[in-house]
Amino acid sequence: MEENTQLKPVIFVKGQYGYHRQNLFQQNLLLQAMKLTTDPHELKQMVGLKTVADVYRTLDKMAIRKEYHQALARHGLDLDSIVKGIKDSIDSAWKPETKLKGYGMVLKSIGLGDYKENTDEHKKTWEDLLIEQVGKEKTGEISKYEQEDYEVVIPEIPTEEVKRISEEVKQGKALYE
Repeated sequence: MEENTQLKPVIFVKGQYGYHRQNLFQQNLLLQAMKLTTDPHELKQMVGLKTVADVYRTLDKMAIRKEYHQALARHGLDLDSIVKGIKDSIDSAWKPETKLKGYGMVLKSIGLGDYKENTDEHKKTWEDLLIEQVGKEKTGEISKYEQEDYEVVIPEIPTEEVKRISEEVKQGKALYE
């Protein structure tokens, strides 16, 4: 007796129609929305999908993604085995350049690939400058209410602009007379 299996839809990354595109953002929104309700019409509105059929398509894609991760795990491909494989490749590499590239890949995967230290004052973020300012206030280096003296230079308004503004004021007053 043959087992009747349903074929899952294929997901195309690019194409003319968006039915089978991978919509990870909407999938994550749908997961959050399902904490509140399971009504497909409400889910459609919460996630921003056009039809209820899109809700069901997105749910199918999430089921496929879950099956994919389960299949990887069944065949021994989880994050631990991938990291172990990278480490084994690094350890068994003969050339130092290969080891260095392997370590660079690991650093990029954890977000430290382009780590640059901000040494110049103008490269600091506003958060760094604020923390530095608060630190100076706490240590007493500067007073909390200390202000720098500066002179405000008001630019001259061109005569044409002054005339235009005065005409607009006259016209505005004429409306309410």
